[in-house]
Amino acid sequence: MAIEVILHFPSGDPIMGEIESLPDMQDTPIKVSNPRQRDGKDIHYLQDNVDTVLWPLIQITFIELLPSKIDDEIIGFVRE
Repeated sequence: MAIEVILHFPSGDPIMGEIESLPDMQDTPIKVSNPRQRDGKDIHYLQDNVDTVLWPLIQITFIELLPSKIDDEIIGFVRE
């Protein structure tokens, strides 16, 4: 199951996409599927038909993990 993430770079806008698993300590690149801007628009420096990109982890400041729809279904109504 893909994990939806937002990648933050030291210079530039954040990029949204999906990854198959969290990067390990010894990993160098991160494989991101369906890369797009946060508003869903295409990234101007990628070709139109690109659906997977490898980014060096050294170029990424931090990675946000977005909650999945399955997580939203698991956590139901809680009454205090």
